[in-house]
Amino acid sequence: HLFDDDRFFQHNAFRAPGAPSIEELRDAPLKVDHFAAIYSNMHRHIVPKAVRIDESNMYLLEGLSFVFVCIDGGKAKRRIFQKLEEMGICFIDAGMGLYLAGESLGGILRVTASTPDAREHIYQKQRISFADAAEEDVYASNILVADLNLLNAGMALVKWKKLRGFYWDSEQEHHSMYTIDSNTLINAFFNCYAFIFR
Repeated sequence: HLFDDDRFFQHNAFRAPGAPSIEELRDAPLKVDHFAAIYSNMHRHIVPKAVRIDESNMYLLEGLSFVFVCIDGGKAKRRIFQKLEEMGICFIDAGMGLYLAGESLGGILRVTASTPDAREHIYQKQRISFADAAEEDVYASNILVADLNLLNAGMALVKWKKLRGFYWDSEQEHHSMYTIDSNTLINAFFNCYAFIFR
């Protein structure tokens, strides 16, 4: 189930997998329809829903077995988390914070998992920002970050596959951060950080 009420524009194409044609960009399809058309070539049962999840439609999350959350809005994100927890649904939140360092971009990519056995860590130590996106968002003005989106999504998928038992998960970390400038991956185990890989 894909939830998004936005349309697919040129700036989305620079951040997304694949290469849409100029005709597709001129048509400005809904994002959910665009991605459903691509991935339906390989997968069945993709259900596009052109809605933004909010208080009025959180019932749409009922019956889902797992949820990936990739949104900016802090207050909405907190409420979605709370609803997923109430429903007993596992989820992963993926996000990134970018900043300008001279003429270059720096930043951190983050993946945080929430399962019935590990929920509280997502609200601790500002691991996930619940603030609304700033008007001067570097991500919004720097569209050539498809590689960062790819890496962030890949980190989220690897964690999901660990939770499903596909990949061995000896450490069972629920929070990972990749720092661009130092090429560092840091994992957190509930309340403590450990294992720095370079």
